[in-house]
Amino acid sequence: MFPVRNPLRTRLAVLTAASLVATVAPIGVTAAQAQVIRDRQGSTTDVSRTTWSGPAYTMNGSGGVVSATMTQAINAIRGGSGTIDVAVIAATDGGTPECDDIMGLAGVNSCTTLTLTNANDGNNSQVNTDIRNAEFVYFAGGNQCNYAAWKGTSLEASVESVVAKGGGVGGGSAGHHINSDIVYDACAASATSAIALDDPYDRSMTFTTGMFRWANYANTINDSHFQERDRMGRTMAFVARAIKDGRTSGGAAWGVGVNEGASLFIDKTGLATLSGSNAYVVLGDHQPEVAVSGQPLTYSNFKIWKLANGQTYNFANRPTCGYYLKSVTNGVPSSSLYSGTTVTDCSTTPPPTGGGSSYAEVESNDTRNAANDVTGNSYPLTLTGDMKSTSDRDYFKVSVASGQTLTVNCAIPTAYDADLYLLNSNGSTVTRSVNSGAGTDESASLTRTSSGSATYYVELEAYSGSGTADYSCTVAKS
Repeated sequence: MFPVRNPLRTRLAVLTAASLVATVAPIGVTAAQAQVIRDRQGSTTDVSRTTWSGPAYTMNGSGGVVSATMTQAINAIRGGSGTIDVAVIAATDGGTPECDDIMGLAGVNSCTTLTLTNANDGNNSQVNTDIRNAEFVYFAGGNQCNYAAWKGTSLEASVESVVAKGGGVGGGSAGHHINSDIVYDACAASATSAIALDDPYDRSMTFTTGMFRWANYANTINDSHFQERDRMGRTMAFVARAIKDGRTSGGAAWGVGVNEGASLFIDKTGLATLSGSNAYVVLGDHQPEVAVSGQPLTYSNFKIWKLANGQTYNFANRPTCGYYLKSVTNGVPSSSLYSGTTVTDCSTTPPPTGGGSSYAEVESNDTRNAANDVTGNSYPLTLTGDMKSTSDRDYFKVSVASGQTLTVNCAIPTAYDADLYLLNSNGSTVTRSVNSGAGTDESASLTRTSSGSATYYVELEAYSGSGTADYSCTVAKS
């Protein structure tokens, strides 16, 4: 039996003082009167109930509703009894395919499609009433830049109120993107993996933050149509950018890529379960070795979890093992990005690609006498640390043999401006890199021409600003 559909299609006008004449305006186009399209199916009366059992979330790799995860969300929210109202939000009029599917599921009282054709429609009173009266909000596919334009409107708070009362939210394709903590908004253009890896600061690499932050889902960046459009590379670039630009807390970011037709159901405890083909969680947990405008990305050891149908990932207690490793060097990613050898012994930090080792600063290392001694480490060596204050200095002790060249490349986060000095054993500056501006990378090198080996010091010095975001310096000898 087909779901009952309300034969009346109501158009809600957002009036301006300029005119009372009804006109349709696309997002971003000024019109005397923009227009919202409202199409309600099912009951004309909203469910009245004081408590709900969510929140629950669905994250879909393509625009359509996935019945399995939508059913899980409905059942989680209603607690096994009663029915819920659903609101579908779109920015272009493509009919009501999402509500058509949702009305065929058990436990649904009504489904209202709201097509908002102007950024200001996010403040439309009827739109916000429909959203607040719903128990689940689904963002349709389309263009996530249109959705990002609703940041700061009443719609943002209305959607958050649905989750806060124990309801849920989800979406597919563009609707998947808008539900992550950091949103790739594609407002200038859509980036391919090749473009993003060749220049992570390409004009197509634009982001929106501060819109939605769902419980247990902080520091995430969603991506859709994942394997089908070969988007692993661009998700790696998204993650590197988020860390480099200081958009995350704790210096780490998680990309969440979902294949077409697949969907993650995330329950109120933060446990995600995949329905359909693969999904991937891509963790970057250190500063990129190179992430500079106009230069290819270099980033070692992305940790990637591959989920198959029925498998889970706990966003509340994120795993520290069970991943495989892939890297990007000068814009060229490792081979076979969508599979790899699973790391099961995660007791140690993996070394950088091509050998070498990693070292995280140990305070206090603010003087040459207190320098962290890394002479015995293998190279290339990745040094990480932070500028805890505006007067912080971090010293690392190295040894350079006769004829060797010491090269240091430092990726500096946007939280502060730090300068790089290479000092001899007496503390005199041999060379330095003092580029201006927070987040500006530094690099310097020296060659020992005298006989024998000698001690040198790598010094990072705060010039302005401070913070807990990590710098990452690659130290090489040749």
